[in-house]
Amino acid sequence: MTSSKNDYKRITTNSLVEMKQNGEKIAMLTAYDFTMAKILDNAGIDVILVGDSASNVMAGHETTLPITLDQMIYHASSVIRAINRSLVVVDLPFGSYQGNSKSALDSAIRIMKEAGAHSVKLEGGSEIRESISRILTAGIPVMGHLGLTPQSIYKFGTYTVRAKETEEAEKLKEDAKLLEELGCFALVLEKVPAKLAKEVAESLSIPVIGIGAGNGVDGQVLVMHDMLGMTHEFSPRFLRRYANLYSEMTSAFKNYITDVKSEDFPNENEQY
Repeated sequence: MTSSKNDYKRITTNSLVEMKQNGEKIAMLTAYDFTMAKILDNAGIDVILVGDSASNVMAGHETTLPITLDQMIYHASSVIRAINRSLVVVDLPFGSYQGNSKSALDSAIRIMKEAGAHSVKLEGGSEIRESISRILTAGIPVMGHLGLTPQSIYKFGTYTVRAKETEEAEKLKEDAKLLEELGCFALVLEKVPAKLAKEVAESLSIPVIGIGAGNGVDGQVLVMHDMLGMTHEFSPRFLRRYANLYSEMTSAFKNYITDVKSEDFPNENEQY
């Protein structure tokens, strides 16, 4: 059972703004395939992010940089086929929008047309304003992303908390206002001080969804594989594990192997 204040039959960008206005928190998780997206949608999740984190949890890369636009479209189209209620946001991958607003629009159009996505997400502030504006002009909803932006990991050099110093915090606040003014329907803040994130959320009319940004924002997002305990090596402070599937799945696989090798599976009731 979910604890939503409104029984939305379909979540839209307008629904999220209403939820912020009504003080209802927004629940968002990642998904990358049909089966998991179907479970999430049936559970009542508000927003599904087809994140470029697929580069890490699905393909095994160290960073999000290697994943391609074609691969993101594949994952997004798999998710979209499962959805009846949730709003689906798709990350534009590294290299598909930075520095060239025409390329950014082309990338966003491909995701919307070929995957059937509902919206796209871009990392960055003033440095990508032209790309955001051009995408929005085409009628494509855009979610922003500030704070720790994983596509810029080699610029930062580390995954530590961002905007702890005054100068970077002021830049983040300015960028957040800019994204709202440009027309973004929501904003993700990743790994920033809780006090700063709360200040940003209260200063904007659009929803602010946090990951490692405290509870003063309008919603939360986690990577599904992390919160299910499938990725047991990754344990940042902001992560709460709601299951330990690594252990449960490992046990199930070992039991299957034992049963096959001992000729216990299949038994007489499991054959034709």
